[in-house]
Amino acid sequence: MIGRITGTLIELSPPTVCIQTGGLGYEIDVPMSTLYKLPPVGQTVSLHTHLAIREDAHVLYGFASAAERSAFRALIKVTGIGARTALAVLSGLSVEDLADAVERQESGRLVKVPGIGKKTAERLLLELRDKLAPLAGAPRTDGAAPAGARDSDVLNALQALGYSSAEARRAIGALPEGLTVSDGIRQALKALSRG
Repeated sequence: MIGRITGTLIELSPPTVCIQTGGLGYEIDVPMSTLYKLPPVGQTVSLHTHLAIREDAHVLYGFASAAERSAFRALIKVTGIGARTALAVLSGLSVEDLADAVERQESGRLVKVPGIGKKTAERLLLELRDKLAPLAGAPRTDGAAPAGARDSDVLNALQALGYSSAEARRAIGALPEGLTVSDGIRQALKALSRG
């Protein structure tokens, strides 16, 4: 299994990129979320990869983070979800947003992804129920909680303090990226006290 590739980005042809390493150019399909994080052509890049071996092809998929790759692997295990659909889901939703939608059982967020209908969304919610929570709640090295997990914790705290769901969501929407849960609660409370 090829688990990671580091080399020079030599070509971008969405959704495929080509990375040259060791004299070989590897064509790798990536979700749009990863594509947006890539450096300019000619720069060094490192991707977590998943190799799919089919009867007619060996296809390499690349991801900016290990969490993205894990979410992709969970998605392709769902009945009726192929690699292209999994890439579409990860292009339309971050891992944190996907995990949050699954945790809250919100099919409406999934049907906004091209190629995902109501029945497929419900199947995803059912089959991914316990598989994505660890990805969204994984500790980050910078001390901040992932946005989806942090927002969920802040929402619960605000509602426990008596704020309505709508008030809490509005306050959470104004929070900057990279806050810890406790800082997020403090800033949301300040915003609510002013509003």
